[in-house]
Amino acid sequence: MTTILRRLPPSEATGLRTGARHSLAELYRPADLVVLGLGVMIGAGIFSIAGRQAATTAGPGVILSFMIAGIACLLACMCYAELSSTMPTSGSAYTFTYVIFGEVWAWIIGWALILELQFAVAVVARAWATITVRAISNFGVRVPDERLVGDVLVLVILVLLTGVVALSARVGLRALWVMVSAKLLAIGAVIVVGLPHIHVANFGDFHVPPETLPTPPATVLEVLFGQSQVFGWFGIFAAASAIAFAYIGFDVVATAAEETVNASKAMPKGMIRSLVIATIIYIAVALVMVGMVSYTKISVADPLSSAFRAVGVDWMAHVIDVGAVLGLTTVIMVLIVGQTRVLFSMARDGLIPRRLASVSRRYHTPSWVTLVIGFVAIVLAEFVPVLTMQELVVIGTLFAFAFVAAGVIVMRRRMPHLERDFTVPLSPLLPGLSLVATLWLMVNLRVVTWAWFALWMAFGLLVYLVYGRRHSLLARPRDPVEPARGRHRR
Repeated sequence: MTTILRRLPPSEATGLRTGARHSLAELYRPADLVVLGLGVMIGAGIFSIAGRQAATTAGPGVILSFMIAGIACLLACMCYAELSSTMPTSGSAYTFTYVIFGEVWAWIIGWALILELQFAVAVVARAWATITVRAISNFGVRVPDERLVGDVLVLVILVLLTGVVALSARVGLRALWVMVSAKLLAIGAVIVVGLPHIHVANFGDFHVPPETLPTPPATVLEVLFGQSQVFGWFGIFAAASAIAFAYIGFDVVATAAEETVNASKAMPKGMIRSLVIATIIYIAVALVMVGMVSYTKISVADPLSSAFRAVGVDWMAHVIDVGAVLGLTTVIMVLIVGQTRVLFSMARDGLIPRRLASVSRRYHTPSWVTLVIGFVAIVLAEFVPVLTMQELVVIGTLFAFAFVAAGVIVMRRRMPHLERDFTVPLSPLLPGLSLVATLWLMVNLRVVTWAWFALWMAFGLLVYLVYGRRHSLLARPRDPVEPARGRHRR
């Protein structure tokens, strides 16, 4: 019971940023955090998710779905912003939970974040290879063996980006600025070129009569209702759940807090601004997509490119291909950064081997743990059918969202004395709404995803009982001179 109840003192969580205990160099400024957020939130999905959801689930009401999803994610983002302003540390939701709820809950969240970020790197790398092969083919280059070429591309991109993150945070940030700027230019071209081809009649009244599908229920929500339904308001909210997954990524920005200048003020600004900008961009692309072609004629396989071909602008397909490749490249890079910082924090606390918390004296980055993450991602992407397991990424993220929303409410009551440079307005109402919205998104996941998640968490608890509980720095006698987390630093 003492293990379950022991919590990390707030002073130790925030003390990492000062004096000799500071281990990661300050690098990011508010604008950099916005680029970091756009780098992970805007991937290849921006060119396809609106068309697919319009064609299969929401019709032209998909525009409303984007707005609903944006509001739900903004609620979660504000909760992250408050906790990041109070505890600006690289552990993000893991460290927040450690301080507010205790060690065993922190381990559970950390384990969920490992599932989210490690699988996400592998999933996106495999998707990047598939899209790159398609782009090469669309430029008229014959690809003899797509599977083999895809495997080689996965290896190349993961080795390259792992090396960049491990060897130089500054080089990685500069590369991120260049790639994000380039993909925003591609998205801007989509919007500008597509606007003259919009037909207002394609939007209708944003509502399509609901349809009941003959397929057996697959999600938790469908099992509860006993049927599968699309279109109508049910379809609009169901599409919002799928679209919200595209916005997920602002939580990764929170892992950069320890490397951010004036983090308590910069982190809330960076996260919220990046989410708002991403939401506006997604809605703008969705308006172009749905406005150019009736939802009944959208090609689910290649929505946006086929829409431009339908209006006679074939060359835009190449712009979309380039934008998609750049989009996923930045996603992979930011995910590796986020996973590195979470594992770095867990290792620093002793819950996983402390060797992973070592910082390279030459490169000033946690290069050892970065190399481990890259190696595991290569194994997963090359030998596991990760594209069929994408929802595991989502459920791990949403699980952390729920604890962060609850954490804002609990911390306000338990630790009202802590300094906060950003506070969620109308608390506990808005954090409570964030918790409800997160639970709604979770029940829209498949039952089989919940089953795999339960198995992963059960295995994680076993690992904690065997290793983490005994090796935790909080389980050891305190050094009278240096706080517990200050040991085993380098």
